[in-house]
Amino acid sequence: MVEPLSPLAHAWKPGSHGNFADGVGVVLSETRPGSIVQAAAWHGQEKELIAAIRTATALSPPDGAGAGVYSGGKGAFGIAPGRFLLVDQAEGLAVRLREAVAADIGTVTDLSHGRTAIRVAGAKAEWVLSKFFAIDFSLPAFPVGSGVSTVHHDIFALIQRTADDAFDLYVFRSFARSFWKMLGHGAEEVGYEVR
Repeated sequence: MVEPLSPLAHAWKPGSHGNFADGVGVVLSETRPGSIVQAAAWHGQEKELIAAIRTATALSPPDGAGAGVYSGGKGAFGIAPGRFLLVDQAEGLAVRLREAVAADIGTVTDLSHGRTAIRVAGAKAEWVLSKFFAIDFSLPAFPVGSGVSTVHHDIFALIQRTADDAFDLYVFRSFARSFWKMLGHGAEEVGYEVR
C-alpha cells in the first residue's frame, strides 16, 4: 500500500532553524498516528460511552471536557461534554470503537483521513504555543493527558499534552501547511528543529 503524501511535504525542511545559538528551544515533527477518532455520546449516555472507550482502547478518560489520559502512544481527552478525541498509533481504532459503542450510546467518526498530527516538544514548547493560543499551558494547569479544543484565527486545533514538555496538535489537513509555517515562524525566536 502506498502511504499518502503528507500535507506538510512541500513545507517540510528538516534541520535547525531560527535563533538556535542557545540550543534548540523546540522540536517540530509530524506524528502520523494510525487512528484519529471522535466518539460522542447521546445525552445521558456519557458513562456508557466511557465504558465502551475503555473496552476498545484500555484507556479510561475522565468525564468532562479537557480531562484526558495519554499512555503508550494512545490518547483520549474530552473535547466537549460527552465528546472525546481518541488517538492510537495503530490503525483500526474506529472499527474497534464502533463494535464497542452501541447505536443507542452514541456515534463514532473516523477523522484519520482529515487531520494532521503535529508534535511541539522541548523546553520552550509551552512558550511557543502561548503565542498562538490564550491558554495556560503550564504543567499544573494543563497536566499530561489533558487536552483542549480551540482555534487560532480560522484554524481549528485539538491539543493534547503527551509529556511534560510535549504537545500533540490535530488540525484539518487543508490548514496543516499554513499552520506548520506559522509554528515555524513562532519558534524562530527560540530556535527549532524539524525532525
